[in-house]
Amino acid sequence: MKHVVSISLGSSKRDHRVETEFLGEKFLIERIGTDGDEKRAIRMIRDQDGHVDAFGMGGIDLYLVAGNRRYALREAKTIAAAAKITPIVDGSGLKNTLERRVIEYLQQELKWDFKGKSALVVSGVDRFGIAEALWDAGCKTTYGDLIFALGIPIPVHRLSTLRIIAYTLLPLLSQLPFKYLYPTGEKQDTVNTKHVSYYQANEIIAGDFHFIRKYMPQELSGKTIITNTVTKEDLELLRERGVKILVTTTPEMEGRSFGTNVMEGVLISLLGKRVDEVQPEDYSNLLERLQLRPRIVYLQESRQNGDA
Repeated sequence: MKHVVSISLGSSKRDHRVETEFLGEKFLIERIGTDGDEKRAIRMIRDQDGHVDAFGMGGIDLYLVAGNRRYALREAKTIAAAAKITPIVDGSGLKNTLERRVIEYLQQELKWDFKGKSALVVSGVDRFGIAEALWDAGCKTTYGDLIFALGIPIPVHRLSTLRIIAYTLLPLLSQLPFKYLYPTGEKQDTVNTKHVSYYQANEIIAGDFHFIRKYMPQELSGKTIITNTVTKEDLELLRERGVKILVTTTPEMEGRSFGTNVMEGVLISLLGKRVDEVQPEDYSNLLERLQLRPRIVYLQESRQNGDA
């Protein structure tokens, strides 16, 4: 049995463990939160290095991406360096492949028409695959990178502008402690509603769920959320707030969807390659074989039908 462990800077309240199977291989998948404790994350990786098949690095990005450029975060590199034997991935390899394919799937297989729809991507440089795919699909897109990550109330409405901002700021921002850019530990459980108007003005809310949740208003009636990892509790919270449709880019496993770092850990285990040997087409080909489908939940219909 292959063993994939996600060591996350996020809250330990979201820990989960599941046994499943991919392409005939059995997997034990674990997510372990360290409540923002970077030193604890490093110790755990060192203790399990060489004893598991792959590490996922959760709650922090190793790379932020804009266009064809990527920027390594200094703090994340320190954590990743703790793994000397076992490959460690942060999910960025899937954000530009799997997550982009989700939008294509919704268009081609389910016939969703995104043209002219208003969409808020809470952080485009964190989910550039979705950011670009929604733009290409014809959405009137607002990128909230300056608003949600930096607290600067300036929405970005063009993908080309987002690229320019990213090229300018990411070399500097990548050197800052990650806690200044993204909620970690207990901050993932707090909600701040000062950016309500951006949620209200858009039909689609997309991006990292911790960013979405941190600024989520009480009322989200009729909205579609496209995000990554959610728990059963998150799903019920979205239902209560009136969200119409939830799409998660990774499939459901025993009641929740794991992050892209976990799924990339599964893929790197199946490939049997070092991280620096993997090419984008390796992931694309493997995704074709796996036939992974996004999880789509019609939340208000579920309430009417009495489903969990």
